[in-house]
Amino acid sequence: MAKKTRQQTRKKKTQKGVAIYHDMKVYENFERSALRIFECIKQAEKSSPGAPRFLYIDIQGHRNEAGGYDHDAFELIKDYALGFLRDYLTEIHTPLYDVRNPGKQRNDIPDALQINHPDDGSKYGYDAGSLGIQPREKEPANRKTAPTVRAIADYLGMEEAACLVCWRRPVERAHVVPTALGGSMDVRNFALLCRDHHAEARDVADAESFWAWIDYAELRDSPEKWVDAPEEFKEFLRRSNVRIGKEPREPLSFFSAVKEELKSLYGWGDGDFEAIAWSELMDEFHSVLDTATGRHFSIDKKVSTYAWAYDIALRRVKGVAGRIIRDTP
Repeated sequence: MAKKTRQQTRKKKTQKGVAIYHDMKVYENFERSALRIFECIKQAEKSSPGAPRFLYIDIQGHRNEAGGYDHDAFELIKDYALGFLRDYLTEIHTPLYDVRNPGKQRNDIPDALQINHPDDGSKYGYDAGSLGIQPREKEPANRKTAPTVRAIADYLGMEEAACLVCWRRPVERAHVVPTALGGSMDVRNFALLCRDHHAEARDVADAESFWAWIDYAELRDSPEKWVDAPEEFKEFLRRSNVRIGKEPREPLSFFSAVKEELKSLYGWGDGDFEAIAWSELMDEFHSVLDTATGRHFSIDKKVSTYAWAYDIALRRVKGVAGRIIRDTP
């Protein structure tokens, strides 16, 4: 036992630190990025107690009309990384600032991250108390025609145009908020999706909700990314226990699929399904469906659109106006 302790001590002395890298993708909002970085820092302390931690943040998209970073990206860098996290890190490197902790790195990381909305009147995501459009871009450019695929790919930080969910080609230009619901032709109101995922993506008047669904679908369908990879790389992935290809999923009825998305993406539990006055919920659901959702590809019903409408309706019935923060599994 004494020998093992000496080996552990010697290892700790030669330990250089832990690098934590987070690429804030265009579909991630502030809350999702903040939570994921926080969990990485907690895991780093758990696996390498007391080791210096170095945080590296990159940003994809998240540009405002002036070409700078939007509210979510700026808040992640300035208020969260350089403000809240600095004491728990040794160094922070971001596209805007590189900062070294002037003091000693703290290792008493809180058990949970509590995110509160500021008292400055800012709106974050969809306000369940109203059904007005909630775009991510606050002052959209007055474009009359859609931007090119190349322009959208450049905004998304992609070298080649590919589906954001599965990386397949060719791609289609997908409105984040449909023009029929008040969406603009601004490049920030577009995503690139393959035909299948475009047909599956929700048609709602909430930009943040659209991006949250992209995030969810990307995690759900991540094995599809490697289907067209070179065979030698696939073999490397298999040795690393990474799944390749779409995993067979048991076909679900339409409303079973809606229920599954409510549980997986919005965190609904059995209590949410059981303790609801369904007559009141359905009144709100149809109000949301008629006012803040659309129809694309002549598809009357989409699982993703219906799930969003049910979640907004539940929040309206409960009187919960703020955005519910859920991290996808």
